[in-house]
Amino acid sequence: MLNTILPILIFSALALAAIGAWRRVRLWRQGRPSSVPLLKGLAALPRRYLVDLHHVVGRDRVMSNTHVATAGGFVAAAVLMILVHGLGLANPVLGALLLAASATMFVGSLFVARRRRNPPARLSKGAFMRLPKSLMAFSVGVFLITLPTVGILPAGLSQVMGHWLLALLLAAVVVWGLAEMVVGVTWGGPMKHAFAGALHLAFHRRPERFSSKTGGEGRSTGLKALNLDDETAPLGVEKPSDFTWNQLLGFDACVQCGRCEAVCPAFAAGQPLNPKKLIQDMVVGLAGGSDAGYAGSPYPGKPVGEHYGNPHGPIVARQGTALVDAETLWSCTTCRACVEECPMMIEHVDAIVDMRRFLTLERGATPNKAPEVLDNLIATDNPGGFAPGARMHWAADLDLPLIADLQQVDVLLWLGDGAFDMRNQRTLRALVKVLRAAEVDFAVLGNEERDSGDVARRLGDEATFQSLARRNIDTLAQYRFQHIVTCDPHSFHVLGNEYGELGGHYRVFHHSTYIAELYDAGRLAFRPWKGGRVTYHDPCYLGRYNGEYEAPRRVLEALGIQVAEMERSGFRSRCCGGGGGAPITDIPGKRRIPDMRMNDVETTGAELVAVGCPQCTAMLEGVVDATSEVRDIAELVADALMEAPVEDSAKTRRPRAVEVV
Repeated sequence: MLNTILPILIFSALALAAIGAWRRVRLWRQGRPSSVPLLKGLAALPRRYLVDLHHVVGRDRVMSNTHVATAGGFVAAAVLMILVHGLGLANPVLGALLLAASATMFVGSLFVARRRRNPPARLSKGAFMRLPKSLMAFSVGVFLITLPTVGILPAGLSQVMGHWLLALLLAAVVVWGLAEMVVGVTWGGPMKHAFAGALHLAFHRRPERFSSKTGGEGRSTGLKALNLDDETAPLGVEKPSDFTWNQLLGFDACVQCGRCEAVCPAFAAGQPLNPKKLIQDMVVGLAGGSDAGYAGSPYPGKPVGEHYGNPHGPIVARQGTALVDAETLWSCTTCRACVEECPMMIEHVDAIVDMRRFLTLERGATPNKAPEVLDNLIATDNPGGFAPGARMHWAADLDLPLIADLQQVDVLLWLGDGAFDMRNQRTLRALVKVLRAAEVDFAVLGNEERDSGDVARRLGDEATFQSLARRNIDTLAQYRFQHIVTCDPHSFHVLGNEYGELGGHYRVFHHSTYIAELYDAGRLAFRPWKGGRVTYHDPCYLGRYNGEYEAPRRVLEALGIQVAEMERSGFRSRCCGGGGGAPITDIPGKRRIPDMRMNDVETTGAELVAVGCPQCTAMLEGVVDATSEVRDIAELVADALMEAPVEDSAKTRRPRAVEVV
């Protein structure tokens, strides 16, 4: 009896899954066109899944092994089940393999059940709570119906399993498993990420994020430029269908694991942002409906069930509610912690900035001080509204060489808008001292330098960003230099990763990387550190955006400092709250993000926190009653400089340039 029922059940499930897949693809195709090499993406899928995805999943060893057992067991069992029970290719070898695969899947499902017994707050509940039972139903059902195929059952037991009542019972269990694990994958069940996630990896809008066959690490963090010359192109994203189709596919791939939620600084501070909820709201908008079915953590201070939308309706309403409230989008610091932790490689920050672009460019709806800052950038080329001719006042006594006078130098020192900030001027003066101690051939643009455009772009004003960027590119084209050095990770990132799309290609150093290279080349010598305990704060735009974690620590080690690492450091460093224009939009929460970061510092017992970013310095020094001093790496190096003879051979050596891609 089972031999008759099983092929019907299996191919019926596959047919329903195919119909569901077609419906799902039609939902994604509501988005704007995006050119994707389909065959190349599909060919790269196995590597992207086994290497890149598991590089993220593997950070939790238990869940990584659980995923391998459950997902690997399911894929193998599903294929073998079709062969053995669907096509009737029953033989002991295939049967044994099917038993092994289903048993492996069952073991994995036990760990899933254990995880779901008392799930962490970040995991969504709802339909996901039935997943362990569905996994067990599929694996146990397939295992039992395969036993006769192997021929290891006694004759009497085989006859019992052939009884119609037991056959129907086994068929019911198999139907349960097929409904969730095959049909539900494409019809929107808790396993839909298996289908959408695989295609998202294949057709990702940032294929350069993935590792190469030669073992190189992929990195792609620069925002993509709008074509402002195309009058038909939308200025940002107003409605879900304004996203590209593969962005919509990416939203649908979300497994609601909540890793993004757990690391989001805005969510932790009680601001109305939860990256997981935001992605699920985009899924609601993709299909149409409300967020009433969402079973995860809400936006802090905002109840679930009050937001709704459809593919062609506004994401943010002018009045009342739609899919998302504007303050949710303006809470983001663009730190990329969510993107770094997402096992499905979803690009949360891209989506947020796309939606900000529409609010800024089309509606002019930027909150708090953002309109003033954008007006200042347009009028004075700097966010503070300072007179452009005052950019070099801080260095009146330093006699800094201007590249306009020299025309050609080894290093162009990019000052950034910290040149107008008294606190950051101390860092710049320290960096100048270090460069001169190493006899570096450098110059500055002086009053020809403009804001890099980072703040304008993160606030959604792509037009102002491109205007600033193009004028900076035109200025830089007049001179010859080997590379740019800056103490501002935001300028470092924009110059190195985002100017290229507009025609400006440069080799850019963060000052910590450049100082480390100078030290390695024997061009700097330091007195040993005599101070107290020191920790280091990784800037988001240096670390997560550009992968530079080691150079600042190498410099501190060269100074004789043994860094007392915070629990959240490296790629999991907590944001200071200064990125993405967050201090300008100033969305209130229950706590301040920099306060939380200084609490992290205090747990190390450090008397001093070393930083490498003017925004981080400003945010951390602004914490009231902080017990730790905040100093830039350049200041620590400048204080430790000692005169030492530099060998002639060392004088001619140049630091190795690090090209930002």
